[in-house]
Amino acid sequence: MLLYALLHLAGYDNVLEEDLKSFRQWGSKTPGHPENFETPGIEVTTGPLGQGIANAVGLALAEKHLAARFNKPDAKVCDPWRWLSDGGISNEAAFLAGHWGLGKLIVFYDDNHISIDGDTAIAFTENVDQRFEALGWHVIWVKNGNTGYDEIRAAIKEAKAVTDKPTLIKVTTTIGYGSPNKANSYSVHGACVYITNTLDL
Repeated sequence: MLLYALLHLAGYDNVLEEDLKSFRQWGSKTPGHPENFETPGIEVTTGPLGQGIANAVGLALAEKHLAARFNKPDAKVCDPWRWLSDGGISNEAAFLAGHWGLGKLIVFYDDNHISIDGDTAIAFTENVDQRFEALGWHVIWVKNGNTGYDEIRAAIKEAKAVTDKPTLIKVTTTIGYGSPNKANSYSVHGACVYITNTLDL
């Protein structure tokens, strides 16, 4: 939903408020997993867990290749920013990004400790920081991802200064932050926040 809302706010004429209201509905332009060619502004189709980071690594590698061939001192190639998940094939993609030193790749990791099945503690005890450091990444931890905007800005600035390796910005958040009925609950994962919940904010 965040991705579609950002496209709407960025001025994409074909992502209207009505489209946001039909999130995850059959035939809508705002499916649960974004699809290329269905929604303006969506560059790649997602779905399988970890595909987002694999796509991001591929795009960052393409950017690095094009920059090496075509960059000029006064011309800057856009930074690759991606929103993604951490399951499935993500480890292989993260390994390649570290191995290839994709310094312009900055990944935000939403450390909210919730999965679609409940608290991640039921099946996940890994130290994500240490795993990415072992894969050759620079790791930054933002401890207050709910309201720590200055901390997030500082992390982005630090990440952009690291040019020889990719950066993981781990942002600890509360899923459904601000909702009296949905905060820190798996029931908000992948689900709509209905008008009653919105009014309760």
